Amino acid sequence: MTVYWCGSVDDGGVLVPCEGSPAELLARVESLRIDMESFHPLTAAQIEGTGVFSDRGEYLRRLREVTILQAKGVIEAAASGKDAELLQMVRMLDQVDEVVNLLSERLVEWYQVTNPAFSQKGRQGSVKRVLPKIRRSRSRPLRGMADELEGLIAARTSLAADVSRLAAQVIPNTSELVGGLVAARVMARAGGLEKLARMPGSSVQVIGAEAALFSHIRGNSPSPKHGIIFQHRRVHNAPREIRGRVARVLAAKLAIAARIDLYRGEADPAFLSSAQAVIDGITGGGSE
Repeated sequence: MTVYWCGSVDDGGVLVPCEGSPAELLARVESLRIDMESFHPLTAAQIEGTGVFSDRGEYLRRLREVTILQAKGVIEAAASGKDAELLQMVRMLDQVDEVVNLLSERLVEWYQVTNPAFSQKGRQGSVKRVLPKIRRSRSRPLRGMADELEGLIAARTSLAADVSRLAAQVIPNTSELVGGLVAARVMARAGGLEKLARMPGSSVQVIGAEAALFSHIRGNSPSPKHGIIFQHRRVHNAPREIRGRVARVLAAKLAIAARIDLYRGEADPAFLSSAQAVIDGITGGGSE
């Protein structure tokens, strides 16, 4: 007997309907385990022969009700996850960073038009050092945009601090290993805590370096040794000859930390202590 969302087909090829509300039919769908190699779609004769569906249009309407109900459940589950707000905050932070960088570049170019003496060396300074000069400009619109950009930078700084604080609550072990901001960015790029927890350490290691990885696969470029985790001092302060090893070990510990965060949701001091000891053994201590 072959089972379907709306019933079962007996040995004679007749569909025995399973009636119920969309919620009841959805519960049936979620409980089904079907071998797709032997699965055959229902024919129009089987659908109409049950007496439950007047025609194929009625069958599709009922099926649509069930699938929409299933989609709503998936969306609600995703939106109610403990990492949902953190994911949105990290994505907002990354987009604010992009906006700040673009506006900073445009503002400096604008200022150079009003002040040709502004040197190339001055352009290379940080935007925080250049903004005071721009705010003394005689151009009122330019000064106004500088004020807006300064406010955006302040909002970005505040948001980054909020991300770190929330990450310490949502992913305490991962945050303790690499810091809240880096941990949150790794989790966001992975697609969420559950997806991160299912990744092997080798995948965690190159999160954020997808372009370099695909370039390596397509051609002869070297394989990337690290992605986002390079932002952590353990990796970028490590000597070049052991940087890849540090990234590999740290990524393996992050994969374990993500699983602890997913299934326990609280810090594991014993794990954190052992993980730090292993990493310190590679880098030669905690003051690299």
